[in-house]
Amino acid sequence: MQRITIKAYAVKHKLSIFNVMKMVKSGKLKTDSIEENGKEVTYIVLDETIEKEVQKGIVPIEEKERASEKEMIKVLQKEVRLLREELDALKKRL
Repeated sequence: MQRITIKAYAVKHKLSIFNVMKMVKSGKLKTDSIEENGKEVTYIVLDETIEKEVQKGIVPIEEKERASEKEMIKVLQKEVRLLREELDALKKRL
């Protein structure tokens, strides 16, 4: 079993330290607390099954961008429809 610090785990998975701490507090990650130089240091124990679960839970940035792009396209299409309706109404007035 390999141990890694919270900061290193966050860097490895491209997460914020805050999110990693939330996962530790909720019990999603196994941890070991060891006292080094008078300070208590928390290490995350790397386990294959837990790592696979965490990987499934992490949404890649690219997918987030794609989702936001799709939402923006829908908004823009709706706006174009409204503008066309308004244009047709103005044409009828003239």
